[in-house]
Amino acid sequence: MKKLLLASALAGALLSPIANAADYVVDYKGAHASINFKIQHLGYSWLTGRFDKFDGKFNYDANNVAASKIVMNIDATSINSNHGERDKHLRNPDVLDTSKFTTAKFVSSSVKDLGNGKLAIMGDLTLRGVTKPITIDAEKIGEGKDPWGGYRVGFSGKVRLKMADFGIPINLGPASTHVDLDLHIEGIRQ
Repeated sequence: MKKLLLASALAGALLSPIANAADYVVDYKGAHASINFKIQHLGYSWLTGRFDKFDGKFNYDANNVAASKIVMNIDATSINSNHGERDKHLRNPDVLDTSKFTTAKFVSSSVKDLGNGKLAIMGDLTLRGVTKPITIDAEKIGEGKDPWGGYRVGFSGKVRLKMADFGIPINLGPASTHVDLDLHIEGIRQ
């Protein structure tokens, strides 16, 4: 009997971290997620916008944050700066070149728990056909049951990208060499 109890306890201990890990799908359909950007325009003001179409999934366990995995796909053609003519220009070859590169993709390589809900998410971003490692400074916003019987977890994050690193040739002056991404991701547990 003791052997059976010991075996059950050992199996429970080994399996409990797996039971806490969960797969999530980003809730972009319910408009509970957004991928926004801003860039200085000639150093005089900020140009802001977003990507209207994206999807993603992630695996997350609050007890083992380092085991988290994230994949996000962004439809680059869905760029929206709230100005139709400018959006056409942003899709042109001197910026995103969406006729050749319709999708941007992020795949995490590691997640570091910095404490107090802060995370450093490392991974590869492919943008305009160029893949580079980036680090997203992220924060867990919260998690819990939703009113529809599901379970959700949400994060926000920021990352600054040097446009030249991704082969974006446009030159808007020395104040406009980087673009800031502001990410808000809410996942629904599957």
